[in-house]
Amino acid sequence: MALQFTDADFQAAWTELDEPQIEGGWELFTESMGVKIYRLYNKETGLYEYKVFGTLSGCCPEVCADVYMDLDYRKQWDSYVKELHEKDYGGQKAVYWEVKYPFPLSNRDYVYIRERRDLQVNGRKIWTVLARSSVVSNCPEKSGVIRVKDYKQTVAMESDGAQGTKVFMNYFDNPGGNIPTWLINWAAKTGVPGFLKDMQDACSKYSNYCKNRK
Repeated sequence: MALQFTDADFQAAWTELDEPQIEGGWELFTESMGVKIYRLYNKETGLYEYKVFGTLSGCCPEVCADVYMDLDYRKQWDSYVKELHEKDYGGQKAVYWEVKYPFPLSNRDYVYIRERRDLQVNGRKIWTVLARSSVVSNCPEKSGVIRVKDYKQTVAMESDGAQGTKVFMNYFDNPGGNIPTWLINWAAKTGVPGFLKDMQDACSKYSNYCKNRK
């Protein structure tokens, strides 16, 4: 199988922890709870790509990375998950993820590949996870659920020098269908800080979860 992500992809992710790349049309969208969200308009889709910079206090980056990768645990703390698992689709390992949308909107689902690398960079340890949508022929679309075919997410994390984690996230998805722009904007403005807060809470409970799972 061809290499899914390159060294350059991972380097592009972690360098934004040091030097945020927000020239060329990126605008500050919102700032709350120590998190800054920038967005860039995509003319082809009429949607925005987002970059998130912030700190998760009280949880170390290694635990954050473990929590981010643990799909079974995600089902425990993310109330928007309808279905989530990783499996082998004919030689291609991929994640299937169905997300609950509020009535009367249809749920969305994703099929994506992901890779985690724990990097040593000039004496620093940086945890990175890259994900992007993938076409998997033997994972058919479900009736009444809209398949998101254009999705990417990049996460880079390192210690903030105290007890927390410095985080960079870049993401884009095209949910398809007729979703009002206000709802997409609302989801970005409230959903991302909300997700980070939920994840922070999930990190604090992760060791207990792992003990009980054994």
